[in-house]
Amino acid sequence: MEKEILKNAEQRMKKALEHLRQELASVRTGKATTALLDPVRVEYYGSQVPLNQVAGVSAPEPRLLVVHPWERTMVPEVEKAILKADLGLNPASDGTVIRIPIPSLTEERRLDLVKLVKKMVEEGRVGVRNMRRDGNDEIKKAEKDGRISEDVSRKTQNEMQKLTDRYIEMMDELLSKKEAEIMEV
Repeated sequence: MEKEILKNAEQRMKKALEHLRQELASVRTGKATTALLDPVRVEYYGSQVPLNQVAGVSAPEPRLLVVHPWERTMVPEVEKAILKADLGLNPASDGTVIRIPIPSLTEERRLDLVKLVKKMVEEGRVGVRNMRRDGNDEIKKAEKDGRISEDVSRKTQNEMQKLTDRYIEMMDELLSKKEAEIMEV
């Protein structure tokens, strides 16, 4: 019973951590990374599809992304979609390939990005704490219903706290890495 509650909480915390990783990957740091274009959706035969389903994306240089649409007719569509995604990027097309120079960030923009990243991480921490609360509520209910003893309840709540601390620590590590990446000139 208590193992099931802990396992369920840990799975949810893992998902929260993974979601945070993906969110942080999409934050621009001044270096070219293909994850920058993950939010871009392209109109393809009447439906919106992720950019990576209609084009190859690469980062041949630290300050350049290259998008190579698989169909030549998709070049203008892809270019339009990148502009529409409002990522602050200016794609340049030569008819077959789209080059996207990644501008370096100003100090002010870096500080804004750090604030944004801290907010994302704090939201992740709050999510993990909510999962801890939900798990502890389940444990207390099981104790009240007589399905587990008071000792087991306390022990399980302590395990839940250790689990929470571990995931919050991982989120803090992600924050410090991303912060260092953003502030690096």
